[in-house]
Amino acid sequence: MKRLFGVVAAIVLIAATAPSAHAVDQGKGYPGFCKDATGVTVVVDFQQLGGTTIVRCNPQTTRGTGLDALKGAGFQIAGVQRWGESFVCRVENRPSAAENVPITGRGDYREPCVDTPPAQAYWSYWHASNNCAWDYSQWGVKNRDFIPGGFEGWSFSLNATTQSNPVPRVSAVRPGTESQPCVPREEAKPVTGDPGERQQRPPSGNGQQADGPQPTTGAGEVPAAGPGSGALPPPKPRPSASARPKAQDPSMNVAFTGGENAEDVNAVIERESGAAGWAPWAAGAAVLALCVAGFLMARRRKRAQGV
Repeated sequence: MKRLFGVVAAIVLIAATAPSAHAVDQGKGYPGFCKDATGVTVVVDFQQLGGTTIVRCNPQTTRGTGLDALKGAGFQIAGVQRWGESFVCRVENRPSAAENVPITGRGDYREPCVDTPPAQAYWSYWHASNNCAWDYSQWGVKNRDFIPGGFEGWSFSLNATTQSNPVPRVSAVRPGTESQPCVPREEAKPVTGDPGERQQRPPSGNGQQADGPQPTTGAGEVPAAGPGSGALPPPKPRPSASARPKAQDPSMNVAFTGGENAEDVNAVIERESGAAGWAPWAAGAAVLALCVAGFLMARRRKRAQGV
C-alpha cells in the first residue's frame, strides 16, 4: 500500500512540475534563414537546457532593435519584473519556472524572473553580419539596431567563463551566399537612457564576472553605471574588417528546425498552469482513494479471520 501511494504521488508531482515544451508564434516571421538581405535571421540555441535549436526569419524591412528582431521572428519571451523586456529572462518559456538549472555551487536553481538572472545561467546575446563570425554584443537588446541581412543570436550560457561562453551553433551564413566576403558592421551606440544598455559580461574563470561584480541580466545586460563610477570601462577597440574571421562552415551546423510544429507558448503556459492548479486536488483524491481501499481491505481480512 505504501509503495502504491508513493508511485501515485510521484506521477502527480512529475505532471505538475514538468518543463514547458518549446513553442513559437507561427503568426510572425517564417521558419529557416531569411531569403534575402532585407530581413534578419534569428538563431535561438538552448545549449545545455536541451531541445532543438531554432532558426527563424524576421522579414522586417524597416529599422528595428534586437528585441524587434527576436519578437518579429515569432519567438516569445519573458522579461523580469524589475526591468521588463529590457532583460530577456526566458525564450520560449525556457528556462521555465518549474525546471531545475544546475548552476555550479548552487544546487538546483529555478529561475523566478523577478530580478536579473545570475551570470552563471542567462541568455547571452550575439550578432553577426552575413558570412561573419558571431560577435558578443556590447549593448542590450533594446539599445542596438539589428543588421539588415544579418543575424541575431541567443545562446543559453550555463556555468561558462569569458573563454567558454557558448556562441550559437548555427553559422551566420545565408544559404547561397557562402562565397560572399564578410563585411562586418559595427554596433550602433545606445540612443536611450535605458538602465540595461550594456550586455552582461560573462563570468571569469574564478566564477566572478569580468570587470568586477555587476548586476546580471537575462538578456546579458547590466544597469548603466553613474557618471564617473568607473564600473563600466570603455569597450575595447574593435578589430579591423580584414582581421575579422569568417563564419564557420555551415556544414558544421548543429541540427535545427524552424519551430514549425511547436504550439503557441501562451497556450502551453495556460494549460500547464491549469494542470498545476488541479494537481493538488488530484493528489488528494488519489490519497483518499488509497486510504478507503486500504480500510476496506483491512476490514475484509478481519471478517475473514472471524475477528
